[in-house]
Amino acid sequence: MSKTIELTKELISRQSVTPEDCGCQAIMAEHLSQAGFINETLQIEEVTNLWSLRGQGSPLFVFAGHTDVVPVGDVSKWNSHPFDPVVDGDVLTGRGAADMKGSLAAMVVAVERFVAKHPEHKGTIAFLITSDEEGDAHHGTKAVMDILSDRGIKIDWALVGEPSSTERVGDVIKNGRRGSMLGRLVIHGIQGHVAYPHLAKNPVHMVAPVLAELSTEVWDEGNDYFPATSFQVSNFNSGTGASNVIPGTAEVQFSFRFSTEVTPEQLQSRVRDILDRHALEYELTFDLKGEPFLTDKGALVAAAVQAIKQVNGEEPVLSTAGGTSDGRFIAPTGAQVLELGPVNRTIHQINECVSVRDLDLLTDMYEQILINLLA
Repeated sequence: MSKTIELTKELISRQSVTPEDCGCQAIMAEHLSQAGFINETLQIEEVTNLWSLRGQGSPLFVFAGHTDVVPVGDVSKWNSHPFDPVVDGDVLTGRGAADMKGSLAAMVVAVERFVAKHPEHKGTIAFLITSDEEGDAHHGTKAVMDILSDRGIKIDWALVGEPSSTERVGDVIKNGRRGSMLGRLVIHGIQGHVAYPHLAKNPVHMVAPVLAELSTEVWDEGNDYFPATSFQVSNFNSGTGASNVIPGTAEVQFSFRFSTEVTPEQLQSRVRDILDRHALEYELTFDLKGEPFLTDKGALVAAAVQAIKQVNGEEPVLSTAGGTSDGRFIAPTGAQVLELGPVNRTIHQINECVSVRDLDLLTDMYEQILINLLA
């Protein structure tokens, strides 16, 4: 097996369920140290972060990613133990194979090869690795970016190893992400007996037309890079459990995934306007998870597109679809940010797996990107 596959297996064998790292970063740091990197562990609360540097000056190219994985679920439903990686033909199975220990291994091996061939490369290569991407994400990349800002360190290019591909490795790269904002709405009514509705005030009935309006509102039309903003209810809770009691409150949790055509402040204001038109007594709070970002054109996009074409002869599609990633914490500093990783078909699923060949091709792509930018 290739060095990439061996390293992927070694990382998968560590049970690094978020926010645990379980020694994954130490394994990576050992490899990087031998390639001339200076490693720094940034322990923030329960989260382990690795900041590793080689070279000096600008441009600063950063490989970004995470060692934590989501819980495995019912182990008995896996074909093999999720932390005992198995290679069967071209398929490597294990938790984190696609999201994203395979990418981390490909990054490390690509850098080892690049540095061996180009020991006097331009600028600086760095790794920003966290164990807090799948969790709350408060003490991972977000916190490290604050530390780097305090040190006056500015990232020029960041390549995040999230599984971006759809059918074949490199067929899609993410050059941006939609913004993400959560909301919590509590409608206050008056609890009472269902037989005496005139003595009560049913918050479920009151909120129903509000939800109908929110769910059909056209927030924007999107643009060439982003689909239109979407509003989705994720949870609705009300009632005492008794069939003869009108509830006193109703709680709604909802999510916006929004484009660059609208700001979080505009969305919040429009939600309040709709609520106020219905004359409700309510509590409303928002939690902004990340602003939308876009890397349209520039050296990083050009280098990645060229590298993929050089490796597999296919020009990738640029996309901003999908959920959020830690790129949302890096892009606001002015860095160009791309996501390139393996096929995402099985991420977070039972029997998560990845193509062995794809990981080897991904390693070639990462190395070629470094060549295109820093050789």
